[in-house]
Amino acid sequence: MTVTSADVARRAGVSRTAVSLVLNGRGEGSISAANQARIHAAAAELGYRPNASAVNLRRRSTSTIGIVTDEITTSPFAGQLLQGAREAAFARGYLTIVADYGLDEAREHQMVQALRGRQVDAFVHAAMSMREVVPDPSMVELPTVLANCFAAGGPAGVIADELEGGYRAARAVFDQGHRRVVMLAGRDEGERDYIPATERRRRGFERAAREVGAEARVIDAGWSIETGARHAAALLDVPAAQRPTAFVCARDRVAVGVVLAAARLGLQVPRDVSVIGYDDESDVAAQMSPPLTTIDLPHRRIGELAMEILLNAVLDGEPLPEQDVLVACELVVRGSVDLAPGR
Repeated sequence: MTVTSADVARRAGVSRTAVSLVLNGRGEGSISAANQARIHAAAAELGYRPNASAVNLRRRSTSTIGIVTDEITTSPFAGQLLQGAREAAFARGYLTIVADYGLDEAREHQMVQALRGRQVDAFVHAAMSMREVVPDPSMVELPTVLANCFAAGGPAGVIADELEGGYRAARAVFDQGHRRVVMLAGRDEGERDYIPATERRRRGFERAAREVGAEARVIDAGWSIETGARHAAALLDVPAAQRPTAFVCARDRVAVGVVLAAARLGLQVPRDVSVIGYDDESDVAAQMSPPLTTIDLPHRRIGELAMEILLNAVLDGEPLPEQDVLVACELVVRGSVDLAPGR
C-alpha cells in the first residue's frame, strides 16, 4: 500500500500542510520543533517518500542537470570527471543527463537545445582535456559551471592547478639533489603552441628550476610511449657526466618510454636516472617497475566540485564564482625518484 502525506499527518497528529512544509524543508518559523520532530519520526516509521514529480512541479524544477561534454564518454580516464559529477548530484537529490557532442559545434548546439527542451535546471560543460571553450549562448541562460575547461568571458571553470602541478613535479626531483633535469613536454613535432595544461606545467617546472639555480631544459616529446622512449634514448646515450639524472614528463605514458629507454641502455631507475610522470593514469603509473612517482590529475574532484558549486547556487542561492576555481594536483610518491647519483 502506498503511504501518503495524509497518513503521515494522521500518525503525527498534524495537518497535511504541516507535513508538506516540514518534509520540503520549509518548516522553520512556522512549525514548532516538537511537531517537526513528530513529522520526521512518523515519515520514517511509515517509510514515506514525497512524490518526486509533485515536488518538482511545485518547485518548477525537474531535479536534473545537463552535462555537455566534448568527448569524455570515449575516455575511461577522463570519465572519472563524470562519475564525480553524477555522485555529487545524486547526493543532493539530482540526476544527470550526459550529452557528448564529439567536438562537433553544430551538434553541441543541438544537444543543448534538446536538454533545454527536457527542462534541465542547470548545466555543466565538461572537457576531456583542459582547454578554452566558448559555451553555447543558450546554455549560459541557465546556471552553468565549466569543468576541466575555461572561457574568456565566463562562466567560471573548475580546473586543475597545472602550474602548481608542474612545480611540484620539478621540486620532487630538484629536492633530491638533481640538477641535470630535462622536462619532456607534451607537444608533438610541428605543433606551434602548447595546449594550456602543458604550458602551465612547463611554467611551473621553470619556476622550480629558477629557485634552485638549475637550467630549465624543456624538450617537446609528444604524448606517447614511443616518443618518450625515442627522446630519452638520445639524451641518455652519452657519457655519464653529460646525461640527465632526472626526467620530468608531461604524461605518464611518456615516462613509461623513458623507463624503457633507460633499461635498453643498461641504466636502472631510480639508481641511475629518476623519472616522474604526470596524470597518475589508472593501470599505468602504479603498475610500472618501479612504480611511477607522478602528479595526480584530479578529474574526479573537478567533476564533484563543479557539481557542488552549481547545486549550491541552484538549491541554496549561493552566487556562482566569478573566477576559475583551481583544484590541487597532488604528488603521488612511489619508487621512480631517488637521490641524485653521488648524493
